[in-house]
Amino acid sequence: MAFVLITSLFLLWGFAHGLLDVLNKHFQNILHVSKAQSGFVQFSLYIGYFAMAIPAGLIMKRFGYKRGIIFGLLLFATGAFLFYPAVKLQLFWPFLLALFVIACGLTCLETAANPYSTVLGPKESASQRINFSQSFNGLGWILGPLVGGLLIFGADNAESSKFDSLLTPYMLIGCVVLVVAVAFMFTPLPEIKEEATQEQEENPPMRLLLKHPFFILAVAAQFAYVAGQTGVNSFFINYVTEVLPNVQNPIMHLMQNLGAFGEVFMPRNPEQAASLILAFGGMGLFWVGRLSGSWLLGFVAPGKLLALYGFINTILLLLVVFGLGTVSVVALFSCYFFMSVMFPTIFALGIRDLGTLTKKGSSFLVMAVAGGAFCPPLMGLIADSFNMALGFMIPLVCFAFICYFGIVSVRKSIKNKQIEDKVIPI
Repeated sequence: MAFVLITSLFLLWGFAHGLLDVLNKHFQNILHVSKAQSGFVQFSLYIGYFAMAIPAGLIMKRFGYKRGIIFGLLLFATGAFLFYPAVKLQLFWPFLLALFVIACGLTCLETAANPYSTVLGPKESASQRINFSQSFNGLGWILGPLVGGLLIFGADNAESSKFDSLLTPYMLIGCVVLVVAVAFMFTPLPEIKEEATQEQEENPPMRLLLKHPFFILAVAAQFAYVAGQTGVNSFFINYVTEVLPNVQNPIMHLMQNLGAFGEVFMPRNPEQAASLILAFGGMGLFWVGRLSGSWLLGFVAPGKLLALYGFINTILLLLVVFGLGTVSVVALFSCYFFMSVMFPTIFALGIRDLGTLTKKGSSFLVMAVAGGAFCPPLMGLIADSFNMALGFMIPLVCFAFICYFGIVSVRKSIKNKQIEDKVIPI
Protein backbone atom coordinates (compact mmCIF):
# COMPACT_ATOMS: atom_id res chain seq x y z
CA MET A 1 0.00 0.00 0.00
CA ALA A 2 2.90 2.34 0.76
CA PHE A 3 4.33 1.69 -2.71
CA VAL A 4 0.95 2.37 -4.38
CA LEU A 5 0.51 5.67 -2.54
CA ILE A 6 4.07 6.77 -3.31
CA THR A 7 3.60 5.86 -6.98
CA SER A 8 0.54 8.13 -7.18
CA LEU A 9 2.84 11.09 -6.55
CA PHE A 10 4.69 10.36 -9.80
CA LEU A 11 1.44 10.84 -11.74
CA LEU A 12 0.80 14.21 -10.08
CA TRP A 13 4.11 15.83 -10.82
CA GLY A 14 4.19 14.30 -14.32
CA PHE A 15 0.91 16.07 -15.05
CA ALA A 16 2.29 19.35 -13.68
CA HIS A 17 5.38 19.11 -15.89
CA GLY A 18 3.38 18.05 -18.96
CA LEU A 19 1.01 20.98 -18.58
CA LEU A 20 4.01 23.30 -18.34
CA ASP A 21 5.11 22.38 -21.87
CA VAL A 22 2.23 24.24 -23.52
CA LEU A 23 2.90 27.46 -21.60
CA ASN A 24 5.95 28.60 -23.60
CA LYS A 25 4.06 28.98 -26.85
CA HIS A 26 0.94 30.24 -25.05
CA PHE A 27 2.83 33.10 -23.36
CA GLN A 28 4.50 33.93 -26.68
CA ASN A 29 1.01 34.37 -28.11
CA ILE A 30 -0.80 36.27 -25.34
CA LEU A 31 2.06 38.26 -23.78
CA HIS A 32 4.10 38.65 -26.98
CA VAL A 33 7.37 37.58 -25.34
CA SER A 34 10.33 36.26 -27.35
CA LYS A 35 11.37 32.61 -27.39
CA ALA A 36 14.28 33.41 -25.07
CA GLN A 37 11.93 35.16 -22.63
CA SER A 38 9.39 32.31 -22.76
CA GLY A 39 12.24 30.00 -21.75
CA PHE A 40 11.99 31.59 -18.30
CA VAL A 41 8.80 29.57 -17.78
CA GLN A 42 11.01 26.51 -17.39
CA PHE A 43 13.73 28.53 -15.67
CA SER A 44 11.38 29.63 -12.88
CA LEU A 45 10.24 26.05 -12.31
CA TYR A 46 13.59 24.28 -12.42
CA ILE A 47 15.47 26.93 -10.46
CA GLY A 48 12.98 26.10 -7.72
CA TYR A 49 14.42 22.58 -7.68
CA PHE A 50 17.89 24.04 -7.22
CA ALA A 51 16.78 26.36 -4.41
CA MET A 52 14.73 23.72 -2.54
CA ALA A 53 16.74 20.53 -3.06
CA ILE A 54 19.03 20.81 0.00
CA PRO A 55 16.26 22.16 2.30
CA ALA A 56 14.07 19.27 1.14
CA GLY A 57 16.76 16.78 2.12
CA LEU A 58 17.09 18.43 5.54
CA ILE A 59 13.30 18.29 5.99
CA MET A 60 13.32 14.56 5.22
CA LYS A 61 16.17 14.00 7.67
CA ARG A 62 14.56 16.06 10.46
CA PHE A 63 10.88 15.14 10.08
CA GLY A 64 10.88 11.96 7.98
CA TYR A 65 9.58 11.11 4.54
CA LYS A 66 5.86 11.22 5.33
CA ARG A 67 5.80 14.74 6.77
CA GLY A 68 8.12 15.88 3.99
CA ILE A 69 5.68 14.55 1.39
CA ILE A 70 2.71 16.28 3.05
CA PHE A 71 4.65 19.57 3.20
CA GLY A 72 5.54 19.20 -0.49
CA LEU A 73 1.92 18.56 -1.45
CA LEU A 74 0.77 21.68 0.42
CA LEU A 75 3.39 23.80 -1.37
CA PHE A 76 2.32 22.26 -4.68
CA ALA A 77 -1.32 23.19 -4.07
CA THR A 78 -0.38 26.73 -2.98
CA GLY A 79 1.54 27.31 -6.21
CA ALA A 80 -1.39 26.05 -8.29
CA PHE A 81 -3.84 28.38 -6.52
CA LEU A 82 -1.46 31.33 -7.12
CA PHE A 83 -2.44 31.10 -10.78
CA TYR A 84 -5.72 32.79 -9.85
CA PRO A 85 -4.19 36.20 -8.92
CA ALA A 86 -1.69 35.80 -11.79
CA VAL A 87 -4.54 35.47 -14.30
CA LYS A 88 -6.23 38.55 -12.88
CA LEU A 89 -3.02 40.63 -13.09
CA GLN A 90 -2.23 39.38 -16.64
CA LEU A 91 1.51 39.92 -16.11
CA PHE A 92 4.37 37.51 -16.79
CA TRP A 93 6.17 37.58 -13.41
CA PRO A 94 3.22 36.40 -11.22
CA PHE A 95 3.01 33.23 -13.34
CA LEU A 96 6.74 32.69 -12.87
CA LEU A 97 6.34 33.10 -9.10
CA ALA A 98 3.51 30.55 -9.01
CA LEU A 99 5.62 28.06 -10.97
CA PHE A 100 8.54 28.60 -8.58
CA VAL A 101 6.32 27.72 -5.58
CA ILE A 102 5.04 24.63 -7.42
CA ALA A 103 8.66 23.61 -8.04
CA CYS A 104 9.49 23.89 -4.33
CA GLY A 105 6.65 21.48 -3.57
CA LEU A 106 7.65 19.07 -6.34
CA THR A 107 11.22 19.04 -5.05
CA CYS A 108 10.04 17.73 -1.68
CA LEU A 109 7.94 15.07 -3.38
CA GLU A 110 10.73 13.88 -5.67
CA THR A 111 13.33 13.92 -2.90
CA ALA A 112 11.14 11.50 -0.94
CA ALA A 113 9.39 9.44 -3.60
CA ASN A 114 12.39 8.50 -5.78
CA PRO A 115 14.51 6.91 -3.02
CA TYR A 116 11.36 5.55 -1.35
CA SER A 117 10.47 3.54 -4.46
CA THR A 118 14.01 2.14 -4.69
CA VAL A 119 14.14 0.83 -1.10
CA LEU A 120 10.61 -0.60 -0.84
CA GLY A 121 11.79 -3.99 -2.02
CA PRO A 122 14.95 -5.95 -2.92
CA LYS A 123 18.04 -3.91 -3.80
CA GLU A 124 18.58 -5.94 -6.98
CA SER A 125 15.28 -4.78 -8.50
CA ALA A 126 15.59 -1.11 -7.47
CA SER A 127 16.01 0.09 -11.09
CA GLN A 128 12.96 -1.92 -12.19
CA ARG A 129 10.84 -0.60 -9.31
CA ILE A 130 11.64 3.06 -9.83
CA ASN A 131 11.03 2.70 -13.58
CA PHE A 132 7.62 1.16 -12.84
CA SER A 133 6.75 4.12 -10.58
CA GLN A 134 8.08 6.52 -13.18
CA SER A 135 5.77 4.95 -15.78
CA PHE A 136 2.91 6.69 -13.98
CA ASN A 137 4.95 9.85 -14.23
CA GLY A 138 4.95 9.21 -17.98
CA LEU A 139 1.16 8.91 -17.95
CA GLY A 140 1.01 12.32 -16.28
CA TRP A 141 3.23 13.73 -19.03
CA ILE A 142 0.66 12.50 -21.60
CA LEU A 143 -2.31 14.01 -19.78
CA GLY A 144 -0.56 17.36 -19.23
CA PRO A 145 -0.19 18.54 -22.86
CA LEU A 146 -3.47 16.82 -23.76
CA VAL A 147 -5.44 18.83 -21.18
CA GLY A 148 -3.32 21.91 -21.87
CA GLY A 149 -3.98 21.74 -25.60
CA LEU A 150 -7.70 21.25 -25.04
CA LEU A 151 -8.26 23.91 -22.37
CA ILE A 152 -5.50 26.45 -23.06
CA PHE A 153 -4.94 26.44 -26.83
CA GLY A 154 -8.60 25.56 -27.36
CA ALA A 155 -9.82 28.82 -25.76
CA ASP A 156 -11.63 31.55 -27.65
CA ASN A 157 -9.60 34.09 -29.60
CA ALA A 158 -10.34 36.87 -27.10
CA GLU A 159 -7.26 37.82 -25.05
CA SER A 160 -9.23 37.64 -21.77
CA SER A 161 -10.39 34.09 -22.57
CA LYS A 162 -6.82 33.00 -23.27
CA PHE A 163 -5.80 34.15 -19.79
CA ASP A 164 -8.88 32.63 -18.13
CA SER A 165 -8.15 29.29 -19.84
CA LEU A 166 -5.24 28.87 -17.39
CA LEU A 167 -7.57 28.87 -14.38
CA THR A 168 -9.41 25.57 -14.88
CA PRO A 169 -6.41 23.20 -15.12
CA TYR A 170 -4.49 24.79 -12.25
CA MET A 171 -7.47 25.13 -9.91
CA LEU A 172 -8.22 21.45 -10.62
CA ILE A 173 -4.62 20.50 -9.82
CA GLY A 174 -4.72 22.44 -6.55
CA CYS A 175 -7.88 20.69 -5.36
CA VAL A 176 -6.66 17.19 -6.31
CA VAL A 177 -3.31 17.74 -4.59
CA LEU A 178 -5.07 18.84 -1.38
CA VAL A 179 -7.13 15.63 -1.40
CA VAL A 180 -3.94 13.56 -1.82
CA ALA A 181 -2.31 15.47 1.06
CA VAL A 182 -5.24 14.56 3.31
CA ALA A 183 -4.94 10.91 2.23
CA PHE A 184 -1.28 10.90 3.28
CA MET A 185 -2.17 12.45 6.64
CA PHE A 186 -4.46 9.54 7.52
CA THR A 187 -2.46 6.71 5.94
CA PRO A 188 0.30 5.00 7.96
CA LEU A 189 3.57 4.72 6.05
CA PRO A 190 6.68 2.80 7.10
CA GLU A 191 9.56 5.16 7.82
CA ILE A 192 12.87 4.30 6.21
CA LYS A 193 15.53 3.82 8.87
CA GLU A 194 19.19 4.36 8.03
CA GLU A 195 21.89 3.25 10.47
CA ALA A 196 24.97 5.47 10.54
CA THR A 197 28.45 3.93 10.59
CA GLN A 198 31.23 5.29 12.79
CA GLU A 199 32.97 6.80 9.73
CA GLN A 200 29.80 8.62 8.69
CA GLU A 201 29.26 9.97 12.20
CA GLU A 202 32.80 11.39 12.29
CA ASN A 203 32.76 13.05 8.84
CA PRO A 204 30.37 15.56 7.30
CA PRO A 205 28.10 14.00 4.63
CA MET A 206 29.42 16.34 1.92
CA ARG A 207 32.96 15.11 2.46
CA LEU A 208 31.82 11.51 2.18
CA LEU A 209 29.86 12.17 -1.02
CA LEU A 210 32.99 13.62 -2.60
CA LYS A 211 34.61 10.21 -2.07
CA HIS A 212 32.16 8.77 -4.62
CA PRO A 213 33.35 10.05 -8.05
CA PHE A 214 30.73 7.99 -9.85
CA PHE A 215 28.01 9.73 -7.82
CA ILE A 216 29.40 13.12 -8.87
CA LEU A 217 29.29 11.98 -12.50
CA ALA A 218 25.69 10.82 -11.95
CA VAL A 219 24.76 14.32 -10.75
CA ALA A 220 26.29 15.78 -13.93
CA ALA A 221 24.44 13.21 -16.06
CA GLN A 222 21.15 14.02 -14.32
CA PHE A 223 21.78 17.74 -14.94
CA ALA A 224 22.40 16.99 -18.63
CA TYR A 225 19.35 14.75 -18.94
CA VAL A 226 16.90 17.26 -17.46
CA ALA A 227 18.47 20.04 -19.53
CA GLY A 228 18.01 18.00 -22.70
CA GLN A 229 14.50 16.79 -21.90
CA THR A 230 13.29 20.24 -20.85
CA GLY A 231 14.76 21.81 -23.96
CA VAL A 232 12.93 19.32 -26.19
CA ASN A 233 9.68 19.77 -24.25
CA SER A 234 9.83 23.56 -24.17
CA PHE A 235 10.16 24.14 -27.89
CA PHE A 236 8.45 21.04 -29.27
CA ILE A 237 5.35 23.03 -30.27
CA ASN A 238 7.46 25.87 -31.71
CA TYR A 239 9.53 23.42 -33.78
CA VAL A 240 6.57 21.46 -35.15
CA THR A 241 4.59 24.57 -36.13
CA GLU A 242 7.63 26.11 -37.83
CA VAL A 243 8.84 22.99 -39.68
CA LEU A 244 5.29 21.86 -40.59
CA PRO A 245 3.13 25.04 -40.73
CA ASN A 246 0.19 23.02 -42.11
CA VAL A 247 0.38 20.38 -39.37
CA GLN A 248 -3.24 21.09 -38.39
CA ASN A 249 -4.64 19.55 -41.60
CA PRO A 250 -3.44 15.92 -41.20
CA ILE A 251 -4.31 15.96 -37.49
CA MET A 252 -7.84 17.17 -38.29
CA HIS A 253 -8.19 14.40 -40.88
CA LEU A 254 -7.06 11.83 -38.30
CA MET A 255 -9.49 13.12 -35.67
CA GLN A 256 -12.38 12.97 -38.13
CA ASN A 257 -11.82 9.21 -38.38
CA LEU A 258 -11.95 8.75 -34.60
CA GLY A 259 -15.62 9.60 -34.14
CA ALA A 260 -16.75 11.23 -30.89
CA PHE A 261 -13.28 11.02 -29.37
CA GLY A 262 -11.85 12.91 -32.33
CA GLU A 263 -14.50 15.60 -32.09
CA VAL A 264 -13.46 16.40 -28.52
CA PHE A 265 -9.80 16.92 -29.49
CA MET A 266 -10.34 18.43 -32.95
CA PRO A 267 -7.56 21.08 -33.22
CA ARG A 268 -8.61 24.69 -33.76
CA ASN A 269 -5.12 25.91 -34.64
CA PRO A 270 -1.60 24.58 -35.44
CA GLU A 271 -0.50 24.97 -31.80
CA GLN A 272 -3.28 22.70 -30.55
CA ALA A 273 -2.45 20.18 -33.30
CA ALA A 274 1.20 20.20 -32.20
CA SER A 275 0.15 19.70 -28.57
CA LEU A 276 -1.76 16.57 -29.64
CA ILE A 277 1.39 15.23 -31.33
CA LEU A 278 3.31 16.00 -28.14
CA ALA A 279 0.71 14.21 -25.98
CA PHE A 280 0.01 11.10 -28.06
CA GLY A 281 3.22 10.88 -30.07
CA GLY A 282 5.97 12.14 -27.79
CA MET A 283 4.56 11.50 -24.32
CA GLY A 284 2.80 8.35 -25.47
CA LEU A 285 6.13 6.90 -26.56
CA PHE A 286 7.66 8.19 -23.32
CA TRP A 287 5.11 6.17 -21.33
CA VAL A 288 5.59 3.06 -23.46
CA GLY A 289 9.33 3.47 -22.99
CA ARG A 290 8.93 3.61 -19.21
CA LEU A 291 6.84 0.45 -19.14
CA SER A 292 9.08 -1.47 -21.54
CA GLY A 293 12.20 -0.11 -19.84
CA SER A 294 11.07 -1.47 -16.49
CA TRP A 295 10.82 -4.90 -18.13
CA LEU A 296 14.06 -4.60 -20.13
CA LEU A 297 16.06 -3.74 -17.02
CA GLY A 298 15.33 -7.25 -15.79
CA PHE A 299 17.55 -8.55 -18.61
CA VAL A 300 19.85 -5.67 -19.61
CA ALA A 301 22.32 -3.91 -17.33
CA PRO A 302 21.15 -0.32 -16.57
CA GLY A 303 24.40 1.22 -17.83
CA LYS A 304 24.20 -0.63 -21.16
CA LEU A 305 20.61 0.44 -21.77
CA LEU A 306 21.46 4.03 -20.82
CA ALA A 307 24.44 4.14 -23.21
CA LEU A 308 22.39 2.69 -26.08
CA TYR A 309 19.44 5.05 -25.59
CA GLY A 310 21.75 8.06 -25.24
CA PHE A 311 23.48 7.19 -28.53
CA ILE A 312 20.17 6.73 -30.40
CA ASN A 313 18.85 10.07 -29.12
CA THR A 314 22.02 11.82 -30.26
CA ILE A 315 21.41 10.54 -33.81
CA LEU A 316 17.69 11.44 -33.72
CA LEU A 317 18.39 15.01 -32.60
CA LEU A 318 20.95 15.36 -35.38
CA LEU A 319 18.04 14.76 -37.78
CA VAL A 320 16.04 17.42 -35.90
CA VAL A 321 18.84 19.97 -36.29
CA PHE A 322 18.90 19.36 -40.05
CA GLY A 323 15.22 20.45 -40.28
CA LEU A 324 14.04 17.77 -42.73
CA GLY A 325 10.30 18.40 -42.38
CA THR A 326 8.19 15.36 -41.52
CA VAL A 327 11.29 13.19 -41.00
CA SER A 328 12.61 15.61 -38.37
CA VAL A 329 9.25 15.83 -36.58
CA VAL A 330 9.07 12.02 -36.41
CA ALA A 331 12.64 11.96 -35.08
CA LEU A 332 11.74 14.61 -32.49
CA PHE A 333 8.82 12.78 -30.92
CA SER A 334 10.59 9.41 -31.29
CA CYS A 335 13.37 10.58 -28.97
CA TYR A 336 10.84 10.56 -26.10
CA PHE A 337 10.86 6.76 -26.13
CA PHE A 338 14.60 6.71 -25.49
CA MET A 339 14.45 9.51 -22.91
CA SER A 340 11.97 7.48 -20.88
CA VAL A 341 14.31 5.42 -18.70
CA MET A 342 17.07 7.98 -18.31
CA PHE A 343 16.04 9.90 -15.19
CA PRO A 344 15.12 6.92 -12.97
CA THR A 345 18.06 4.84 -14.18
CA ILE A 346 20.60 7.61 -13.55
CA PHE A 347 18.98 8.19 -10.15
CA ALA A 348 19.13 4.51 -9.17
CA LEU A 349 22.73 4.13 -10.34
CA GLY A 350 23.76 7.33 -8.56
CA ILE A 351 22.49 6.33 -5.10
CA ARG A 352 23.18 2.59 -5.39
CA ASP A 353 26.15 2.40 -3.01
CA LEU A 354 25.60 5.48 -0.83
CA GLY A 355 24.19 3.69 2.25
CA THR A 356 23.18 6.20 4.92
CA LEU A 357 24.11 9.02 2.54
CA THR A 358 21.09 8.11 0.38
CA LYS A 359 18.92 11.02 1.56
CA LYS A 360 21.71 13.54 1.08
CA GLY A 361 22.68 12.04 -2.26
CA SER A 362 19.10 12.01 -3.51
CA SER A 363 18.87 15.72 -2.64
CA PHE A 364 21.81 16.47 -4.92
CA LEU A 365 20.39 14.32 -7.70
CA VAL A 366 17.09 16.19 -7.41
CA MET A 367 18.98 19.49 -7.30
CA ALA A 368 20.56 18.49 -10.62
CA VAL A 369 17.07 18.94 -12.09
CA ALA A 370 18.10 22.63 -12.18
CA GLY A 371 19.62 21.74 -15.55
CA GLY A 372 16.14 22.35 -16.93
CA ALA A 373 16.39 26.00 -15.89
CA PHE A 374 19.26 26.89 -18.20
CA CYS A 375 18.60 25.00 -21.42
CA PRO A 376 15.30 26.65 -22.59
CA PRO A 377 16.51 30.30 -22.38
CA LEU A 378 19.70 29.33 -24.24
CA MET A 379 17.75 27.44 -26.90
CA GLY A 380 15.34 30.37 -27.21
CA LEU A 381 18.25 32.78 -27.67
CA ILE A 382 19.69 30.61 -30.45
CA ALA A 383 16.23 30.37 -32.05
CA ASP A 384 15.76 34.15 -31.93
CA SER A 385 19.24 34.73 -33.40
CA PHE A 386 19.31 31.93 -35.99
CA ASN A 387 16.50 29.35 -36.20
CA MET A 388 14.61 26.95 -33.95
CA ALA A 389 16.19 23.82 -35.46
CA LEU A 390 19.72 24.93 -34.56
CA GLY A 391 18.65 25.41 -30.94
CA PHE A 392 18.26 21.64 -30.62
CA MET A 393 22.06 21.29 -30.70
CA ILE A 394 21.91 21.90 -26.94
CA PRO A 395 19.89 18.74 -26.05
CA LEU A 396 21.95 16.81 -28.62
CA VAL A 397 25.12 17.48 -26.62
CA CYS A 398 23.29 16.56 -23.39
CA PHE A 399 22.29 13.11 -24.68
CA ALA A 400 25.80 12.48 -25.97
CA PHE A 401 27.07 13.02 -22.41
CA ILE A 402 24.46 10.58 -21.05
CA CYS A 403 25.75 7.97 -23.51
CA TYR A 404 29.21 8.54 -22.03
CA PHE A 405 27.85 8.15 -18.48
CA GLY A 406 26.25 4.83 -19.44
CA ILE A 407 29.58 3.58 -20.80
CA VAL A 408 31.34 4.60 -17.56
CA SER A 409 28.66 2.74 -15.57
CA VAL A 410 29.24 -0.44 -17.58
CA ARG A 411 33.00 -0.20 -17.04
CA LYS A 412 32.44 0.35 -13.31
CA SER A 413 30.24 -2.76 -13.09
CA ILE A 414 32.84 -4.86 -14.91
CA LYS A 415 35.57 -3.60 -12.57
CA ASN A 416 33.47 -4.35 -9.47
CA LYS A 417 32.74 -7.84 -10.77
CA GLN A 418 36.43 -8.48 -11.29
CA ILE A 419 37.17 -7.34 -7.72
CA GLU A 420 34.43 -9.59 -6.32
CA ASP A 421 35.79 -12.57 -8.25
CA LYS A 422 39.25 -12.01 -6.77
CA VAL A 423 38.08 -11.98 -3.14
CA ILE A 424 35.86 -15.07 -3.41
CA PRO A 425 37.76 -17.99 -1.83
CA ILE A 426 38.32 -21.00 -4.07
